[in-house]
Amino acid sequence: MKNKNGILSELQKNKTKFIMLLPAVLYFFIMCYVPMSGIVLAFKNYTYSGGIFGSPWVGFKNFEFFFKSGKAFLVTKNTILYNLAFLIINNTLQITVAIILSELTNKHFKKFTQSLMFLPYFISWVVVGAFIYNLFNYEFGAINTILKSIGWEQIDVYSNPSAWKYILVGVSAWKWVGYGTVLYLAAILGIDPEIYEAADIDGANVFKKIRHITLPSITPTIIVLLLLSLGNIMKGDFQMFYQVVGNNGLVLDATDVIDTYVVRSLMDLQEFGMTAAAGLYQSVLSLLIILGANKLIKVIDNDYALF
Repeated sequence: MKNKNGILSELQKNKTKFIMLLPAVLYFFIMCYVPMSGIVLAFKNYTYSGGIFGSPWVGFKNFEFFFKSGKAFLVTKNTILYNLAFLIINNTLQITVAIILSELTNKHFKKFTQSLMFLPYFISWVVVGAFIYNLFNYEFGAINTILKSIGWEQIDVYSNPSAWKYILVGVSAWKWVGYGTVLYLAAILGIDPEIYEAADIDGANVFKKIRHITLPSITPTIIVLLLLSLGNIMKGDFQMFYQVVGNNGLVLDATDVIDTYVVRSLMDLQEFGMTAAAGLYQSVLSLLIILGANKLIKVIDNDYALF
C-alpha cells in the first residue's frame, strides 16, 4: 500500500512532466510494442483468410526455409561486416573531427564548419541515391563524363559489386560524420577547462592534452555510443542500401543485407512467414550481441556498462 501511495504521490508531484512524457510513451507503445504481436507469423503459414492469428502453425519451417534459401549466411555476413565498417570508420572520423573542432580558436569558422558537416544528415536518402546515380552512371555520370573527355576508359560501377563496398562506406561516413561529431563535441566541451590550463602550465603540447585529457574524459561517451550502435549491428540501414543501390541484381551479392532481403522477398514471393522469421532471427541476434558486449564491458569496467 505504501508503494502504491508512493507512485500516486510521484504522479501528483510531477504531473506536468508525466503529461509531457505521455506522447513519447504512446508512440513507442503503439509503433514498437503492439506490432511485436506479429512475431507469431514466424511460426505460421500465413493465409489471407486466416489472418495473423487464424493461420495454421508450422513450427520452425519458416526458419528452415530461410536458411535453406542459400541467402541466410550471405545477408547475415553482409549486414555484420557493413555495420562493423560503419561503426569503426564513422566513430573514428567523428571523434577525430570533434577533437579538431574543439582545438580551433576561430569561433566563426568553427560554427560554419560544424553547420556544413551537419547538413548531409538532413538530406533524404532518396536525394543521396539520385546524387550517386548521377555521379556514377555509365552513360552520363559526372565521373565517366570527365574520364571520357580526357580519353580515359569509362568505369561501369553498376556492374562492379566490389566497388559498392567502398561507395556505401564512404556515403555513410559523409552523411553521419556531422551528426556524431556534435555528440562527441558536446562531451569534449563538458570537460573542465581548468584541467587544460593546468596542463598548459606543466608544458603539455596539444597532442599530449588530447591523449591524456580529452580521450580519457570522453571514453564513457564513446563506450555508451558504441554499445548503442552494437544493438543495431544486425540491422542494415534499409533506406541507404535500397535508395543508393536500388534493386540491381548484378551487385546484390555484395550489397544485400537482411532488411533489403526481407523486403524484396515480401514483395516478390509474398512469403510473410519466412520474412517474419528472418526479422525475428535478426532481432534475436541483435539482442544477444548487445547483451554479450555489455557483459564484456562490465568485466572490464562495470562503470561503463549500460545496465
